[in-house]
Amino acid sequence: AFSLVYSGNFIMEAEVSESGRIRVNAGVNPSTFKWHLPPGESFECPECVLVYSGNGLEQMSHAFHELYQRYLIPEVWYKTVPPVLINTWESMYFDVSHAKVLDLARAAAGCGVEMIVLDDGWFGGRNDATSSLGDWHENTKKFPEGLPGLVRDVNALGLKFGIWVEPEMVNVNSELYKKNPNWTLNQQGRRFRCEGRFQLVLDFTLPAVRHHICGKLRELLSASNIEYMKWDMNRHLTEVYGNAIAPEKQGEVFHRYMLGVYEVLSFVNKEFPHVRIETCSGGGGRFDAGMLYFSPQIWTSDNTDVFSRLAIQSGTSLAYPISCIGAHITAVPNHQTHRLATLKARFLVALFGTFGLELDVKQLSASELSDLSAYIAKFKELAPVVMYGRFYRLWTPPKLAHQQAYSWMSVAKDPDSPIVAVVVVLLSRLEIGCYLPVLRLRGLVAEQQYLVEEIFPNTTARDLSSGQMIHGGPPQYQIGVPYVAMSGASLMRVGIPIRLSYDGDSCAFVITRRGMPDVSI
Repeated sequence: AFSLVYSGNFIMEAEVSESGRIRVNAGVNPSTFKWHLPPGESFECPECVLVYSGNGLEQMSHAFHELYQRYLIPEVWYKTVPPVLINTWESMYFDVSHAKVLDLARAAAGCGVEMIVLDDGWFGGRNDATSSLGDWHENTKKFPEGLPGLVRDVNALGLKFGIWVEPEMVNVNSELYKKNPNWTLNQQGRRFRCEGRFQLVLDFTLPAVRHHICGKLRELLSASNIEYMKWDMNRHLTEVYGNAIAPEKQGEVFHRYMLGVYEVLSFVNKEFPHVRIETCSGGGGRFDAGMLYFSPQIWTSDNTDVFSRLAIQSGTSLAYPISCIGAHITAVPNHQTHRLATLKARFLVALFGTFGLELDVKQLSASELSDLSAYIAKFKELAPVVMYGRFYRLWTPPKLAHQQAYSWMSVAKDPDSPIVAVVVVLLSRLEIGCYLPVLRLRGLVAEQQYLVEEIFPNTTARDLSSGQMIHGGPPQYQIGVPYVAMSGASLMRVGIPIRLSYDGDSCAFVITRRGMPDVSI
């Protein structure tokens, strides 16, 4: 398998020759690329990672995960667990203010949240997507004490503070564009240009642009105790033309642009090594190994629906470790798909990612708040194993004959870890009359005895006389009891029976070596 360490336009192709040999070509996409290379100069190509597996996709994923966590992602974040954050976007969108953010932070702190991230809407005259990108100073009507005042009050609650920015973009309706209309990636003087999402792309090939953005980020991150930055990028590059580059060298612009973005990200890492960066591009539009060199995590998709995320995160895990997969618990009905899912299912999907919240906790019931607090506490307990353990995709729908179900498992690499493994199972589509197979685990020691505990068991059961689903009853354990002692051989060869009853139904197990009962299987 091949993975290109690059965030720009690329090509990856495979060709089988008449002799049966396979030739793979990966690199900068030639359709938009042409580089002038005079004698004595050099060009550095993007690196491409090659992983060989003699044991299928599983071994391939393990190799990628280990490589990227240890040698690609910034070393300062290795084996760290990101703070549990709540993002303001889906609870407020552009309608943010000092009082609203502080109210949300106060409510979130009571659930165990550790950081609040102020998303879009905090700067310039920003009230919607049509203005102010590029004007990276706080809106004083919304934040009369500025960001320093807000950060001070948030920190006083015991929470860390994070901020959203989109440094590569500019709105035409902005102070920056009015002052520097020639700083954008489009040919000056042309009568037509695409203003996707009401914005243009800044020309990061220009040293003046990069210097300006570095200065603004330095001002922003120096003025307050900001410990997290979400770097977004919400439109495609179109009509790409560098006005300071000669016409015959326009084939260099795309690549030079990407090098400029890397330069600014490198500046942030060097000047503010304590700031955790999460990169984003309209969701996961720029989820690649190139970005992981600068940021330990990437927002996987703006589609936060549980059923969609099962496939999205499972596919992402083929090459990328769980520790970098941005995943949040969001509100229902989901803002993108309008589908419903239980809080438990949303928790289990976010658990196998960076984990955070993107909802208004003030709107939750007392019961939901209690459950959410328990889920957050459990995440903190399990995160080191989930994020840095050896990851297994036990079930994916193509491997099942009838049902649409996913099962993920992480096994601790540390032989002394009290938590050996974490397993989740989620049913995305029920086929009436069909049964799930037994769940056979992987990565355990056959001779070892383990304690298998089901966490957060369901309280929904089917009335056998009528077929009706009854909610709110006693716990319904998959194995009939809260925990059972089993050998590694039994867990991997015999497995665990799984009975899930409706779309979005789920279960989860924690496997330990502690407190072993006298009875074993």
